[in-house]
Amino acid sequence: MVATAGPQKMLLSDEFPDLEILDLPGYAIRYQRGIFLKWGLFFKAPSILRQIRRENRWLADMVQHLKPDAVISDNRYGLYHPGVHSIFLTHQLAIRTGMGLLFDRIIMKWNYKLIRNFSECWVPDWPGEISLAGKLSHPSIKPPVPITYIGILSRLKPLTEKADQNTFLILLSGPEPQRTQLENHILPQLKRLSMKCTVVRGLAGKESTDFISADGVRLVNHLPAKELNILLNTSELILSRSGYSSIMDLVQSGRNAILIPTPGQTEQEYLGFHLQAMNWMLNFPQKNFDVKEAIQQFRSSQLTMPQMKEPVLGEVVEELLKHCIRNKRSALAFSRQVY
Repeated sequence: MVATAGPQKMLLSDEFPDLEILDLPGYAIRYQRGIFLKWGLFFKAPSILRQIRRENRWLADMVQHLKPDAVISDNRYGLYHPGVHSIFLTHQLAIRTGMGLLFDRIIMKWNYKLIRNFSECWVPDWPGEISLAGKLSHPSIKPPVPITYIGILSRLKPLTEKADQNTFLILLSGPEPQRTQLENHILPQLKRLSMKCTVVRGLAGKESTDFISADGVRLVNHLPAKELNILLNTSELILSRSGYSSIMDLVQSGRNAILIPTPGQTEQEYLGFHLQAMNWMLNFPQKNFDVKEAIQQFRSSQLTMPQMKEPVLGEVVEELLKHCIRNKRSALAFSRQVY
């Protein structure tokens, strides 16, 4: 059973039509312009804390009615319960605020205080020095709960098909208004390219549309995983935001890409610089981004790709199931003793 809302709910419903999905609103964060880029989340902290308390009360009600054996919270700080094994899922143990080391340390303490409410923490990254999230997932000081690195998570996989030359896949995603601003900046430039271009707009909550513009650019709001997987594996060039889910999909598919971090989203900005430093991706700022120049640099680059490590998620989930079974047996034995 899954709880979510908005575009994520639409996406999951399309991919898994038989999945039972409970409605749970998100934090509704928008990245603004100017000075509010870095201070926006700081100003929104009170409303985020209220939402954390609301979702904690929501979960308490769900536990009473559904009696789950475990809860896995994907970066939702309020989804923990003292009577249920609660797991926090995040690649951001250390959060970059963009406002200096002092603020970073304050936010880390706040972050760890919230994570401490959970039974354990799963980090979707590889252990060791070679990692996708770098210092975000491997800080020198970790939260005071058991930490398990579960490897990268992706619904995509590499294919044997060769990439078609002169094809360009643009993956747009992320919060507004920056998503639309990037789309409006890139589209006029694509029309001047002598390439076959496909723009996946990242609008899962919108009506599905798929059309070819007068200039030959294919525009589609969103794609099922199977079709997206084919495009990701068969396009010569790929442009994407440096969101962590997108990065995991790219690495899982073994594809280098041109990355444009969402302005003001310090996590994406760090990931873009980190992945370029590792020589896995090319990173460009959104301001004054030039498509032709980026393509030229990409084609002349000598990018590498990290060696994939064996997935461990199956083993981690199996251990969780064993833990739930042991807890049930212990509870049953205790109830018999009391009886």
